[in-house]
Amino acid sequence: MIANLPPYSAYKPSGVEWLDDVPAQWEVRPLKHWVGINETVLSEATDSDFGFDYLEIGAVSAGVLTDEPRRIRFGDAPSRARRVVSRGDTIVSTVRSYLKAVWFANETDSVLICSTGFAVLTPRQGTIPQYVGYLVQSCSFIDQMTAESVGIAYPAISEGRFSSSRVCIPPLAEQRAIARYLDHVDRRIQRYIEAKEKLIALLQEARQATIQRAVTRGLDPGVPLKPSGVDWLGDVPAHWEVRRLRTLGEAIIGLTYSPQDVVDEEEGTLVLRASNISEGRIVYGDNVYVRCSVPDRLVAQVGDILICSRSGSRALIGKNARIDSALSGATFGAFMTIFRSKHNDYLHCIFNSKLFEYQSGAFLTSTINQLTLGILNNFKIPWPPLAEQKEIAAHVDKTTAGIDAAIDNARRQVGFMIEYRASLIAHVVTGKLDVRAAAEHLPQEARELAVS
Repeated sequence: MIANLPPYSAYKPSGVEWLDDVPAQWEVRPLKHWVGINETVLSEATDSDFGFDYLEIGAVSAGVLTDEPRRIRFGDAPSRARRVVSRGDTIVSTVRSYLKAVWFANETDSVLICSTGFAVLTPRQGTIPQYVGYLVQSCSFIDQMTAESVGIAYPAISEGRFSSSRVCIPPLAEQRAIARYLDHVDRRIQRYIEAKEKLIALLQEARQATIQRAVTRGLDPGVPLKPSGVDWLGDVPAHWEVRRLRTLGEAIIGLTYSPQDVVDEEEGTLVLRASNISEGRIVYGDNVYVRCSVPDRLVAQVGDILICSRSGSRALIGKNARIDSALSGATFGAFMTIFRSKHNDYLHCIFNSKLFEYQSGAFLTSTINQLTLGILNNFKIPWPPLAEQKEIAAHVDKTTAGIDAAIDNARRQVGFMIEYRASLIAHVVTGKLDVRAAAEHLPQEARELAVS
C-alpha cells in the first residue's frame, strides 16, 4: 500500500530535524499554537461521590485501549489524576513516552479523568481531531519526545518542552484527507489483527486444556479416580496426593529499592518486574537496573518461577515465567515473588493451569490486587509421584511446543502489521507520502469525520 502512494510535488525545509523537508503548502508551528494542551483540570471541590471513568497509562498502547477505563469515585482517584478527557481529545503519555501510550477519544460518551502522566490535546477550530491523534502517535513524534525526556526510572518530557514541540500542519482539506485515509487503512488493519487474535485465543484455549488435563488427570486415561477433597478441583487419580505449596518450596518477595538506586545498564543489576513477563516468557525492553546491596536469596536462580504478585492491573496478577541461565544473577522487584523449589518443572505446569488462575482470582477484589505469601503458600495442588511429575512436565513441553509455535507465528504476523501501520502513519503525517488522491477514491464510510 505504501508503494502505491506518491510523494508531494514540492517540498521545503521544515527547520526541524525530525521532520526534515515537508510539503511546500504545510505550516510548521509549536504544538501549543495549534491545539489546546491540558486546558481542563478538575477541582478538589468537585463532589467526592461523583463517578468518573479513570484512565491509566498502562491501559493505552499505540493508539488503542488495551484495558477499559476503571469506574471510580472522584475521591478514590490518585491524588493528581485530575485532567479531563472529552470526545475528540487525544491523550499522550509524557512519562515513559517510549511505551507509545497515545489514544484518540473518538467514542468517549462521558467525561474521563486521567493521570497527569498524560498530556490532553484538545483540537481548536479548524482542526481535524483525528489528524491530531495520528500525528502524535507517529513514531517520529514519539521518538522526538523520548529523546527530550529526562530521568532514568521514569523518564519524562516537561510540559514546556512538550508544548513547544514543533509539528507540521497541513491545510484543513489535507488533514481531512489524511485522517480519512488512515481511518480506512486502520479499520482494515484492525480487522486483520482481530482475526489473528481470535486464532491466538483458540490456540491458547487448546494449550490450556492440554495442561489442565495433564495436571488433574495425568497421562493415563484409564486411571482410577478419587475425590480430591477440594470442591473446585474435583476428582484426581487415586494414587495422587493434594499438597499445599508451602510444603514444596519457598516463596520469596523481591527487592525494595529507591529511585536513587536506579542506574544505567552497565552500572547495576537487572531488576525483573511485571513488564518483563509476557506470554509466560521473560522479555526485555523496559528494563530497570539498580546499584545497591542485593541479599543472596534475592538473586534469581536457574529454574526459579518469577510471579507478578502485586500490580495496579488485576490482569497481571499471577503472570509467571521460568528463570533461565541468561537471567541467573538478576534480582526481582518488591511487586514480584519467586517460587524456589526442586519440583519447578512440574510446578510450572501448575502455575500455568486453571488451578493456579482460579486460586489467584479467588483472593483478588476490586480494591486489592495482591497475591500475598500467605495466600500463595496455602494454594492446594494435585501432587503425583515424582516419576509421574517428570512424565507430565515432558508431555506438556512436547505437546504445547507446536501450539506455541503457531501462536508465535500469529503474533509475528500481528507484529508485522503493527509495524506497517506505524510506518504508514509516520510517512503520511510528515508529508513523505501524498494520500489525497487515494482518499478521494475510498468507499463512503458510515462514520463521518468531525470538524471541531
